[in-house]
Amino acid sequence: MLQSRLMSDASWVERAIFAVVLIASLTLFWRRFSAILKIIRSARATPDFSVSPVGPRVRKFFWEVMLQGKVIGQRPLPGIAHAFVFWGFCAFALITINHVAAGFGLAFLSPESGFGRFYFLFVAVWAVAVAVAIAGLFLRRFVARPQWLGEISPESGVIAFLIFALMITYLAGLWYGERTTGGHISWWLHTLCLAVFLPLIPHTKHLHLAISPVTVFLKRTGFSAIPPLTGDEDFGLTTGKDVTQIDALQTFSCVECGRCTEHCPAYNTGKELNPKEIILGMRAYLKANGTTSEEPLLGSHISEKAAFQCTTCGGCEFQCPVGIQHLPMIVGLRRGAVNTGTWEDEYGTKLFLNLERNGNALGFAASERQKFIEKNQLPFYDGTQEYCLWLGCMGAYDPQGREIVLALARVLRHAGITFGVLRKEKCTGDPARRLGNDLAFSQVAEANIETLRAAKVGRMVSICPHCVRTIGSDWKEAGATFEIEHHSELLARLGERLPAAAAKTEKVAYHDPCYLGRYRDVYEEPREVVARFGETVEPRRTRERSFCCGAGGGQMFLGEEEGKRVNVERAQELVATGAGVIGTACPFCQTMFRDALATFTQAPPKLLDIAQLAAAALPPESAESAPHA
Repeated sequence: MLQSRLMSDASWVERAIFAVVLIASLTLFWRRFSAILKIIRSARATPDFSVSPVGPRVRKFFWEVMLQGKVIGQRPLPGIAHAFVFWGFCAFALITINHVAAGFGLAFLSPESGFGRFYFLFVAVWAVAVAVAIAGLFLRRFVARPQWLGEISPESGVIAFLIFALMITYLAGLWYGERTTGGHISWWLHTLCLAVFLPLIPHTKHLHLAISPVTVFLKRTGFSAIPPLTGDEDFGLTTGKDVTQIDALQTFSCVECGRCTEHCPAYNTGKELNPKEIILGMRAYLKANGTTSEEPLLGSHISEKAAFQCTTCGGCEFQCPVGIQHLPMIVGLRRGAVNTGTWEDEYGTKLFLNLERNGNALGFAASERQKFIEKNQLPFYDGTQEYCLWLGCMGAYDPQGREIVLALARVLRHAGITFGVLRKEKCTGDPARRLGNDLAFSQVAEANIETLRAAKVGRMVSICPHCVRTIGSDWKEAGATFEIEHHSELLARLGERLPAAAAKTEKVAYHDPCYLGRYRDVYEEPREVVARFGETVEPRRTRERSFCCGAGGGQMFLGEEEGKRVNVERAQELVATGAGVIGTACPFCQTMFRDALATFTQAPPKLLDIAQLAAAALPPESAESAPHA
């Protein structure tokens, strides 16, 4: 029985009942949905937001929403199941419209027409796929229950049952003959399932069905982009008045799938932070207080302690299938606490004082940097060299960071690349930026920008992904644009100009730094460098799923006092590969792993940056004819 025909001869009583049921369902849906729209629309405008250019947004929408690319790519089996449900709903859209029209005797799809017959059977195939997929997702959520899903709401089970029932009643309508009692019953059961399903949507996580496509299309451009402050009274996310429309839209889009939780290094090592709970806490605040409230955001709904445990690795944002950008909100909450002086932390205070007094996060006198440069005869940048080598705090003051810089200098000289370092240099402001101290960030950033402009710097290269990100992206807020790349990109481009190791017998477990991988999408280049030295071995979590070393977001300078240390967790994964060398491409990662490996009882593998791997294949320095650059 094709359901569009079931009500063709219905009495006016049945049609009246159908109309009442439909109106009641739509009214209940709109009452709740309009309240949510009101909250989103009442939030303040998002600073520095523009829909243009539209092209990239359309491509991302097509890939992430229509093709379900991210959903499938990051969790293949449940992702495919979810995609079947989504595609099935898309196919059912025309059937549902026809179903409503049929209730008033106005069906436009006829089983007697060629297209109608084809479409009813086409959707029947999707109904089977959706029924199987939703049953699988139900079993996964309520029986397998992965840890990161957290507490599961009963409403999810009700929704899953209704979706399954919609598919079964549709198929039943096709199975029974036209104008049979069974067909009539299936039509009304299908109608009742629709009537119950619709008003439940805005009351549950399934609200994402209605708004997540918009969220994906409208999310901020760039990965983990921190929005600019607007005016002297903007301190970040302090109260409900500071929440933007994009923030509000994203909080109501959360599907509570737990992907962000699954990949959060803080959560996975026993910390209080759970990215999902940050978003749900923001949603709960908006429901309770609205966007005009002056109640603090950090408090009963969102934990300040949790907000400051974030390493800003970006795993949560990368994984989110509905376009939620966690880091702008987390950094916004930190801004609100730091810029208003409500956050009190002795380690954070020491870090900010080091930046203010010494111009670097490690607290060393600037003269130490000068001594290092002079001792190793590093040339100063004078505008004639191809590259300005940005040392950064780790490259200028940390002993292991200095070794990486010197190894890179050797490789560049061997390849005939000229370079020079600045006479003076301050921290880029990365840790202050991620911890929410805009004043400290702007002070060091502006000083550096002035220095770089005075030196007429062209191309820059750095051993630190954090420096590359901050200089290349965050400094744009101050009107500065500099061309900078990571040394892995430069070394990979040099390619055959560098010798390879004589015997590539060493296995190297390469660790993808968060700020190089997820932030910059650089995965192949460092592996190309490693491949010239030995065999690359991948740890359990690698590439875009790489596990953080624990240093980002200012965490290297804060006391990690709860749970297992993130660096130890990751170091154990790298050691478990059995590789003799752990390869890094970030001085922060190397420092964190050095500290972690020191706690191991067995002899740890060697810890080398990719620049050191490249330098190891070079002939002795004394035998090189090339002079210092």
